[in-house]
Amino acid sequence: MASHRKPRPRLLSGSTARTAATLALAGAAAATGFDGSAQAAPQLTPEQVRATVDRLYQEAETATQKYDGEREQAEASGKRLRALGDEAARGQAGLNAARETLGAIAAAQYRDGGIDPAVQFLLSDDPRHYLEGAALAERAGARQGAAVAQVRRQLRGIEQARGAARTELAALRSRQAELRRQKDTIDGKLAEARRLLDRLTPPQRAASVEDGAGAGARASRSGSAAGARDALTAQGPIAAPTSRAAAAVAYAYQKLGSPYVWGATGPHAFDCSGLVQAAYRAAGISLPRTTYAQIGAGRRVPRAGLRPGDLVFFYSGISHVGIYVGKGQMIHAPNPSAPVRLAPVDQMPFAGATRVA
Repeated sequence: MASHRKPRPRLLSGSTARTAATLALAGAAAATGFDGSAQAAPQLTPEQVRATVDRLYQEAETATQKYDGEREQAEASGKRLRALGDEAARGQAGLNAARETLGAIAAAQYRDGGIDPAVQFLLSDDPRHYLEGAALAERAGARQGAAVAQVRRQLRGIEQARGAARTELAALRSRQAELRRQKDTIDGKLAEARRLLDRLTPPQRAASVEDGAGAGARASRSGSAAGARDALTAQGPIAAPTSRAAAAVAYAYQKLGSPYVWGATGPHAFDCSGLVQAAYRAAGISLPRTTYAQIGAGRRVPRAGLRPGDLVFFYSGISHVGIYVGKGQMIHAPNPSAPVRLAPVDQMPFAGATRVA
């Protein structure tokens, strides 16, 4: 009769037991991770967030200047491409006219039968009348040669214009691709900065915006250009060296509180070099679009010799610019977290200054 006792459980061998224990521990660790109780990545302090955001904004500003430069070149390429198209169209119109002239000559020759002048002389009843006709035929032959030469010139011109247009179009497409790449870089940097700022409380975010901005920035928060100017000039008048520099400074004051938008040149939003370009455009001076070009647009001046209207540049890559307004202060478009404002020149690493008026 068969036994009804339950079989005794088999003991695991040493290696099997170790494997089972390892799997159990791994499963426990995985479960801990899935239920959210695993050790989280260390949180950044508000100071670390501000430092990281500042770095991201600087990197985005560098990419913005590259974007601005590429866009300027793309716009110039577009203009050249349109001019070449107009040139090709004019060449085509000239070619059509030359072909019509050549066709008229050919038709006249066909009507005349293309008879050799010597034969016409033999058949002529009036040699004097023939001689007049022979001279006309020679002129017609010369005219035909000129028409053929004109057609050839027009064809060469059209082909040259079309070849240049193909080259310009390839350059334009390359610049447009670079624009898209730079835009993606900028968007990525700014999105990361926004994610970091969202970790802060509202007071911490406000502190990150105002940190190091100084009294001038606090005056500009009111939105009053006159109040900011009064705060800056309380210790005495500030004279710009020229009327154009004064006009540029006045324009910058009028734009205090305007939002920062990368790639913008006004009149309602600006990036840093866009504000500078717009201010001097209002003063009657045309400046290049980017910080890299603007620093070479005028006469370099030492920091100790700054006067209102001078352009002040920052960082080793010359990626930021402001307009000096006196008393150690500038007006600039800082970044997407802050509007156009007054700020101390020593707020950022100083790289150089230029006087353009």
